[in-house]
Amino acid sequence: MEKTEKLASSKQVIAYIAELFPKCFTIEGEARPLKIGIFQDLAERLGEDPKVSKTQLRAALRQYTSSWRYLHGVKPGASRVDLDGNSCGELEQEHVEHAQKELAESKARVAERRKQQQAEKNADDKSKKAFKQQKSIGNGQKPKANKPKNTKVKQKPVQPRRALKADEVIVGKDVNVNMGNGNMPATIVEINKDEVRVRLNNGLTMLVKAEHLCS
Repeated sequence: MEKTEKLASSKQVIAYIAELFPKCFTIEGEARPLKIGIFQDLAERLGEDPKVSKTQLRAALRQYTSSWRYLHGVKPGASRVDLDGNSCGELEQEHVEHAQKELAESKARVAERRKQQQAEKNADDKSKKAFKQQKSIGNGQKPKANKPKNTKVKQKPVQPRRALKADEVIVGKDVNVNMGNGNMPATIVEINKDEVRVRLNNGLTMLVKAEHLCS
């Protein structure tokens, strides 16, 4: 006898029960509110089905009823339906209010997560831009900055720098980053094998090779 493999994910289970009970479940558009106790009905109908277990059904139902499209469908005047699409009465107000609260909180979490991701991306872009500017200075290119008018600054002789030893590369140590023709003061904030993350005096962070650090 050919062995039937169980469905691997809640998404597959939802698609499967939507195919079996199209008047109750849907994978597109606004979902209809489900009958209270629908899990027991599913467990009875699919009790002998080798593709899906009760544990999978419970997890799939939890994912289905917490989706935005399902929560959108839980609204005043909507009716719950059983597996065959039969109406099981209108929703109670407390259930509508609970769904609206869940939907608002879920959207707020997603918005906050996107906001954090954008902030991290902006900070990373800013750090890369600063690194490129410093690198261009080290390569002898003129930085884009306003030249001082009629001022003569006597340059101090550059003090020789000493490369850090391996045991001197520690988090929290104040160092200088060798950028070709110039050195930038910084503080070590993270060490990852042969790369070191440092924080410059302007607050930006950047990754450099340990060999570019000096005292």
